[in-house]
Amino acid sequence: MQGSITCVGVGMMLGAHLSPVSLSHIEQADIVFCGVSDPLVELWLKELNANVRSLQPCYAHGKPRHLSYREMVDTMLSEVRLGKKVVGAFYGHPGVFAKAPHQAVTIARNEGFEAQMLPGISAADCLYADLGIDPGQNGCQHFEATQFMLYHKRVDPTATLILWQIGLAGDLDMGLTITDAKNRQLLLEELYRLYSPEHSCWLYEAATTALASPRREAIKLRDLVEATLALHTTLVIPPAAKPEPNLEMRARLAALGSKAPLYHQPEESV
Repeated sequence: MQGSITCVGVGMMLGAHLSPVSLSHIEQADIVFCGVSDPLVELWLKELNANVRSLQPCYAHGKPRHLSYREMVDTMLSEVRLGKKVVGAFYGHPGVFAKAPHQAVTIARNEGFEAQMLPGISAADCLYADLGIDPGQNGCQHFEATQFMLYHKRVDPTATLILWQIGLAGDLDMGLTITDAKNRQLLLEELYRLYSPEHSCWLYEAATTALASPRREAIKLRDLVEATLALHTTLVIPPAAKPEPNLEMRARLAALGSKAPLYHQPEESV
């Protein structure tokens, strides 16, 4: 029997976000690799399949994350090559801020194995619901915080800016240690090019159980330096300016017989 791998997302909330098709794959797998940090989620998965193994041992203090991800991929694919039906179960969506699932699927396909990724409810999905943000209204920009610092990104201040893993901002070691105020101050220097220190923002963390509440902490941008952050904290920066209408394009569309919509003023997000 030829091996296969399916990477699924269990969502953010314990037992509530798993889709029926992902549940079916977990139940029918020969082995399930669990890429979650919450032991309760791991116990829940073991109720669905008797052969669940954790990928958490791939992490270690001081170990670069890319080495941990490589080990996860090798661990899962070793079972695929033995002819096993493998499932990788990851938090949220398996393809959102999750390098190992993408690599595992790509390598498995290149080696001729059946491989697929099934979507899950991600932290971004929860964020839109909890903060009342429609990404189609003003546009939405997503960046990993350290990547945002290391590269010249073209940020549109008329759209929402979302910086993920803000607690790890400026971590050049690619570890899992919360960085300090000095790193955050450097990040703020970049953000101050476009935003006022008094600009209102959100610190966000999705709820992981039905009894918990999401973190929706409103702060001023300048307060980020002293804020309490976790590995999964996200910084959400609402638009700081109104979009400028493209009058030339409106005129060209009108010449084609189109009726250009009236300018819609974005609503306040905070």
